[in-house]
Amino acid sequence: MAARFKTNRFVQIRSRLPGRLRGTALALAMTGSLTACSADPYLTQAKVTGFSGSVAADDPRAVLVARDVLAQGGNAADAAAALGMALAVTLPSRAALGGGGACLAWKPGEAQGQAFVFLPKAGGAAASAAPRPVFVKGRRVMAGEPAGLTDRPASVPMLARGLFLMQMRYGSVDFADLIIPARDMAEKGVAVSGVLASDLKIVRSALLADEKARAIFGNGSGDVLGMNDILVQTRLAGALERLRSAGVGDLYNGALGQTFIEGAQAAGAGLTTADLRAGLATALKPLTIRVDGVDISTLPPPADGGLGMAAAYLAGGQGSRADQVVAAWRARAGGAGSAVSVADAQALLNSGALPAGGSLPPLPASTTFVVTDRQGLSVGCALTMDNLFGTGRVAGSTGIVLGASPARRPLPLLPVGIAHVGGQFRAVAAASGQNVAADTAAIALRSAVAGVAPRVVDGVGRANFVSCPAGLPGAGGCFGWTDPRGSGLAVPSRPAH
Repeated sequence: MAARFKTNRFVQIRSRLPGRLRGTALALAMTGSLTACSADPYLTQAKVTGFSGSVAADDPRAVLVARDVLAQGGNAADAAAALGMALAVTLPSRAALGGGGACLAWKPGEAQGQAFVFLPKAGGAAASAAPRPVFVKGRRVMAGEPAGLTDRPASVPMLARGLFLMQMRYGSVDFADLIIPARDMAEKGVAVSGVLASDLKIVRSALLADEKARAIFGNGSGDVLGMNDILVQTRLAGALERLRSAGVGDLYNGALGQTFIEGAQAAGAGLTTADLRAGLATALKPLTIRVDGVDISTLPPPADGGLGMAAAYLAGGQGSRADQVVAAWRARAGGAGSAVSVADAQALLNSGALPAGGSLPPLPASTTFVVTDRQGLSVGCALTMDNLFGTGRVAGSTGIVLGASPARRPLPLLPVGIAHVGGQFRAVAAASGQNVAADTAAIALRSAVAGVAPRVVDGVGRANFVSCPAGLPGAGGCFGWTDPRGSGLAVPSRPAH
């Protein structure tokens, strides 16, 4: 595999950055400064001049990580992988290593692109909450002991595996290098963003009730961290360094995986090493539609938010809501959205006779991001813990927040779509917002295709998009957009002077 990697090792600059300069970079992230004229070499030693790409996401610091990857010569898949790993540090409420999600990638010349699905998966013990013996650090814990209870079933950690698969197919550098920014932020600390501060308040009681979660997210005065407080995660930094040095597979088949399982079992997660080995990300054919001469690819089931997004885009704001279409789809598929094939979902879109009726229960939170590079390669991802902060517990000494098992909770809507015309990129959009996520994503993509910012109204939907009305590759003229009601950031990755 080494032959597929470019010799450009842009992140080596980052790994040599002195602590004093790291502090400067952090301060810039907190204030949202994007100047490329700073004396800080972390921000000026770019290898790409002119337009290098656009990024939009719900967390500002993660956006800056992706922007730097693009500026140092990485492509959109590299930047998206680095951004996703950074979110595991900066937004663990929605995108920790213990969670999962789905990504959609497309490059000029492709008919459809490729979907990568790595949704949170239930462990084998999740179906039963009854106490059962487990082994924790070689000790048999009998039924009835707290460490042996599967009282808070967790999902198999899928994030690293999914991002790795996406970047392996479309990326251009060593995945290990893309972990370095996340590792450094976990070790040195990162300012709590507005969205993370809001999530911490919502789950305050559960986090403070767990000793390990309290040690990470507590402020030492009986409350959780607030906005602009510094979140330090030294144990997570160790896990990320292990992923960097030993490879992603170590979390699933190696020493890191064993340590994770010991901590997860002690936290009542009910996961086993067999669950880790069986947790595989999959590459799937996207769903496709064509509207007004624009070809659109969306995520396929089981990431059925893409189906809802495609249905809403076709409807143009008329007819059934996206969540009603997905509710009918899930009912037809036995409730999970995966028992019916992608081909069946595509056939429904082609027929125009979309199912509708019923409603979905309240759905879990998620977060999204989109990245486009100067060549038009584009990636959009939607990530989730299947509940804010998942189980609210941490897998022992790994510092990994455990995702919630989907055996007890419905899957979220994870909508991502990419628009292209004649082999050229035009737009990519993704959205969160629980039950309205798919409708929000469809509205955002329509605006992005038109090259305009959408009208913001009341509601929980939050979108991110990149729009290139003139197409890429080409003259550029691209811009990123993130919902101004959120705490996100969109950057054009364009020099400021």
